[in-house]
Amino acid sequence: MTKVTGIGGIFFRAQDPAALNDWYRVHLGITQPEVAVWMQEAGPTVFSPFRADSDYFAADRQWMLNLRVDDLRGLIARLAAAGIAVDTRADWDGDGTYGTFARIHDPEGTPIELWQPPD
Repeated sequence: MTKVTGIGGIFFRAQDPAALNDWYRVHLGITQPEVAVWMQEAGPTVFSPFRADSDYFAADRQWMLNLRVDDLRGLIARLAAAGIAVDTRADWDGDGTYGTFARIHDPEGTPIELWQPPD
């Protein structure tokens, strides 16, 4: 059967694309080499539309970026040291079945969920 094999890219508008690209590179390690390709590590990807009235992320945003990380505690510490507000809530983690989560926002207000899947 013919099928989609993964996400090929995430494209969005920005007020200052170069500065925003730099922010993602510096704080989250998302690189954009000369060929504009970020080579990811293999792992799970969740594709999940939410109800229009969901309060899982801000009502004025149509989407939220979820990034899989390998050391959430370490990344939280690094982001906090850089002055980036990091939100955590026990109810996001539940019993840990799906892993652990934190939230940040990029300089243009895009919500970013940081997700460390369970071992």
